[in-house]
Amino acid sequence: MKTNANAMRTLWGNSIFTNVALTDDGDIWWEGMTDEPPAHLIDWKGRDWTPASSEPSSHPNSRFTAPASQCPTIADNWEDPAGVTIDAILFGGRRATNVPLVNGARDWEHGVFIGATVSSEMTAAAVGGVGQLRRDPFAMLPFCGYNMADYWGHWLTIGRATSPEKLPRIFQVNWFRKDDEGNWLWPGFGENSRVLAWIIDQVNGVDNGVETPIGIAPAPGALYLEGLDVGDEQLAELFRVDPDRWLSECILTEEYFGQFGDRVPAALHAQLQLLRERLEAVKA
Repeated sequence: MKTNANAMRTLWGNSIFTNVALTDDGDIWWEGMTDEPPAHLIDWKGRDWTPASSEPSSHPNSRFTAPASQCPTIADNWEDPAGVTIDAILFGGRRATNVPLVNGARDWEHGVFIGATVSSEMTAAAVGGVGQLRRDPFAMLPFCGYNMADYWGHWLTIGRATSPEKLPRIFQVNWFRKDDEGNWLWPGFGENSRVLAWIIDQVNGVDNGVETPIGIAPAPGALYLEGLDVGDEQLAELFRVDPDRWLSECILTEEYFGQFGDRVPAALHAQLQLLRERLEAVKA
């Protein structure tokens, strides 16, 4: 569990922790929380632990929960009874290949397709092998209590219930793309604000995006990179769309949709076909 200063202030004093270690004075600890580990802990399984122990003190997916109101950077109007306008929705998967740093949907239906087909490399939170790919539509798979294809249909219904200009823009982000040697291509953490700045530009109608077969990417020079050690080759790889790889992914998506039979909305099948046509056009 990684934290930064704001996260620490959010969880301080009124939080519930799970699967972390307990210090001798009743505090909590996990690997990486401090430079030096405590001399003794009770680990997440209730056993005595020291730095010489053969296993980590905390589960790799240890968690905490805290009231959102404790976050020092939360918007002042987050609980406005009149409601808060949602300008953008971001879906994020953990992908080492294929998915670019940021990808904007062309319209609501395309955005629902992006959300429905999000996939991630497995972590310790998921059943299966770490590093394998699994579909995680809308990052909701472990939490959706009814048929996921019906859930997609409800998102499409929202889009038909109002005019397009009132709908939030939808984006997909991927902070985890790697090069062929397995090195991270993007530094992540606070530098992700550079991507958010571009997304805000898009929401505000700034013309700094370019069409790709899979959506909208930042135009050359649109992403603020001053002071960042990301070269042209890295940047190109962060946004590279390989049509062959994406066509292979289309096959996997079709197989995935097949799990839900005829409950998959026709609009999503149509989006998959449009994606294939755009990718084939790039290859031609």
